[in-house]
Amino acid sequence: MDDTYQVYVNRVARMTLPETFQSQVQFIQPSPKFHSLADGGIDPAPFPGYTVISPPCVDDGKNTEFYGQLQTYQSEILERLEPGLLVPLPSDSFHFTLADLVWASAYRHACEDTPEFEQRLQTCVAQVFQKSEALVQADQPIYWQVIGLFLRTRALGVCLVPKDEESYNRVLLMRRMLYQSPDLIALGVEQQYNFTAHITLGYFGEPASTANHDRLAEDLIALNDHWLESHAPQEIWVHRAELRKFDDMTHYYREPSWAMLEF
Repeated sequence: MDDTYQVYVNRVARMTLPETFQSQVQFIQPSPKFHSLADGGIDPAPFPGYTVISPPCVDDGKNTEFYGQLQTYQSEILERLEPGLLVPLPSDSFHFTLADLVWASAYRHACEDTPEFEQRLQTCVAQVFQKSEALVQADQPIYWQVIGLFLRTRALGVCLVPKDEESYNRVLLMRRMLYQSPDLIALGVEQQYNFTAHITLGYFGEPASTANHDRLAEDLIALNDHWLESHAPQEIWVHRAELRKFDDMTHYYREPSWAMLEF
């Protein structure tokens, strides 16, 4: 399902064109991953599951400068957009999603229907990582870089492209081994969408229902210029993949014994 290297780079580059923002902004909606409280506050909605990600910002001392740039950029977005339009994610939770595994209703049903589902999932991922090690590890580090703003129907973030073809292929190989694992397939894990590397910065709130689309498109195009004007590429070193659990979109955690894969 995932693209070849050049097809991927071309596809993601098109996502940052002005005409893409002008088109996609027509379809934005409030995200159900957050809900409004009676006192005017906003809380994350329950949305549990498992994923394979790079270490979140709070646990990644190797990408401190990179995540600092994203925190600054998130602040610029919030200053520019209509108040409440974007519900910002805590910067500690920023991460690069490498392979989503199971979430929401599929996760709940699996826990109800499959004895020891979580333990079996953790074991299967560990086995896949062990088999992947010799194939994805290399002396050359894996770097991906921000190419621009990533607009989705219910969220906003930055999209990433690999620094070189090897960086792409090593991540892709790990994904394929996860999604093609018979044991994980038996647990209900399946690839549900094409890989678009990104880091989510926030989800759309209630004002998305009534937002001025033309003005928002102008704002997003201006915000995207931040990356076009950047003199040095903003790169993340993808040095490790980790199995993490989440109860909502604001916190990703793991036990010390859970699987990880060093690249």
